[in-house]
Amino acid sequence: NTKTRDKVIRRELKVYEQELYSGRLIKRSIRNLYRLDFFEDIKVNTVKGSADDKMRLRIGVTEKNTGAFSFGAGFGSTESFFFTGSIAERNLFGRGQKLELKGLLGSKSQNVTLGFTEPWLFDIPLSAGMDVYTWRYDYIDYDKDSLGAKLRLSYPLIDFTRGYLTYNFDVADIKNLDDDVAESISRDEGKNTKSSILAQVRYDSRNHLFNPTEGSVQSGSVEFAGLGGNVGFTKFIGETIWYFPLLWQTVGVLRGKTGYVKQLSGKILPDYEKFYISGIDGVRGFDRDDLSPRDSNDSEVGGNKFVQANVEIRFPLVKGAGVYGMAFFDTGDVYADGENIEMDKLRESAGGGIRWLSPMGPLLLAYGFILDQKDTDHGSGGWAFSMASSF
Repeated sequence: NTKTRDKVIRRELKVYEQELYSGRLIKRSIRNLYRLDFFEDIKVNTVKGSADDKMRLRIGVTEKNTGAFSFGAGFGSTESFFFTGSIAERNLFGRGQKLELKGLLGSKSQNVTLGFTEPWLFDIPLSAGMDVYTWRYDYIDYDKDSLGAKLRLSYPLIDFTRGYLTYNFDVADIKNLDDDVAESISRDEGKNTKSSILAQVRYDSRNHLFNPTEGSVQSGSVEFAGLGGNVGFTKFIGETIWYFPLLWQTVGVLRGKTGYVKQLSGKILPDYEKFYISGIDGVRGFDRDDLSPRDSNDSEVGGNKFVQANVEIRFPLVKGAGVYGMAFFDTGDVYADGENIEMDKLRESAGGGIRWLSPMGPLLLAYGFILDQKDTDHGSGGWAFSMASSF
């Protein structure tokens, strides 16, 4: 290693001096090093030590370029035409730190975020980071301008499991409301301030971050907003994902997700903090407002709770280029606070798509057909596109 400092490599190892040899722990150490995404190749060799019952472990790494500048343009289901750009260094000064400036310019949203992450604060596995951002989004019924910051901490609890704590301060300006906007949205016009703490526990045993073939992800989070400002709620989200190999290099994926949010007394729960589950990470094929409760004026108002399930079969198309195909079945729905969840009446879609780990980052494109179309739906199906990794 010429750039990466020795301690950045050593702290990812699960084998230590004077301990018994363990092939399982060596395999885990190699996985940890690959997950850093600093190295193209990692070789581990054993040589005879100073005595017959001792051996030395030599680790050789081939470093990859960890600095990146990217610029892209595309067409998506949400943004129509958009442009993206980022400048990032994932291994700043060989210390394993990450610094990134990224932006998005689309027909509906504009975003600039500056983030920094120190994965080993005080030389212990306590990851700390900060993001500052500005975000503008044009919803169907209104526009939202946000300015905010996040402070992030995470710490490993047991094998494959980390705990996360995030503080978020966000000032959102709701403006340019349509004349026929829902009353629950019009009440939130003007500036809304959120000060929240989010706690999460996440188990992640995937063998690859973008195209895993085995392992699982289990996570649960609770966010409490109301530490000042006029926005106040308690939000719970739980998720489970399982990956397993099938025949002919195909991979099966099973996913379930649910959430509930409760408004605090004397505070507001804005529309953008409620649940909508269409798009590439939800029930694909539906428009954003198709899966939404409606008020007395038949206006879509977002939900206080949701359930969804996704089943996927993934298969290589051009494996060397990181291009994979997928076929899927999705189901789920969103409900108002007083509604009961009826599992036998969940909305359904099915379709296919492509996943590509491109030089610009993960790209996902899918088309979903609505299997139980209703008169209130905006079509019989639709495209979903993302430039970020999904499940």
